[in-house]
Amino acid sequence: AWRTQALGLLRWPAAAYVEFFRSVPLLVWMFFWYFAGPPLLPQMFQDWLFDHGAEFWAAVAALGVYHGARFSEVIRAGIQSIPHTQFEAAASTGLTTIQTYRLIIIPIALRLIVPPATNEALNLLKNSSIALTIGVAELTFQTRQIETYTARAFEALTAGTLIYLFLCLAVGAVMARVERRFAIPGMIAPLAAQYGAANASPVVPAIEPRLMIEPCPDFLRCGSAARVTARTERMLRLATASNTSSE
Repeated sequence: AWRTQALGLLRWPAAAYVEFFRSVPLLVWMFFWYFAGPPLLPQMFQDWLFDHGAEFWAAVAALGVYHGARFSEVIRAGIQSIPHTQFEAAASTGLTTIQTYRLIIIPIALRLIVPPATNEALNLLKNSSIALTIGVAELTFQTRQIETYTARAFEALTAGTLIYLFLCLAVGAVMARVERRFAIPGMIAPLAAQYGAANASPVVPAIEPRLMIEPCPDFLRCGSAARVTARTERMLRLATASNTSSE
């Protein structure tokens, strides 16, 4: 969200973080946090780290900074896809910038970015296999160990492939259900209903600028801090009819 701000003091550090961490290959980050990171820490922290699996924490740090930078760009794209009229409407109701992002913009953006966020989550799951290069006993590492001990490369690698496939399909199915459950009525319309089942377009329908967002006071009850109300639709139709009759 910082990269969407006009204030350079917030935008520049966020841009520097994203460009720095996503421009370096993940394998390099694995080696950096495992070989170069621990010597920079005090001796007490080094001892604790090597006693509690330094390779695991190095993999967590590498995956965290790399995919964190990539995921932040997904969030930024979701925020920038929201029409600027939503910001103006929030300002007209007296909301501050922080309240606008917390109550309106972020909840809408999180719903819009479910498909790219799912793709990024699958990349994170699959990229965890790179951690075997620093000795983390993850799925690919265990597959190689079984292949080495049994000399059955085909069976071991096929089993590892099927496990990765099952995990990715499970994550995709769960996120598809989440996407359908939290779709915003009037903002993300079903493709088959809008364009016809035979000619469904792969392009997500644009957000209608005439719809107004009403903040929801109870985040847990509503499931989101923003919702599209039918009352606003009726008010707009009444106002239009009144202007037409007066003319």
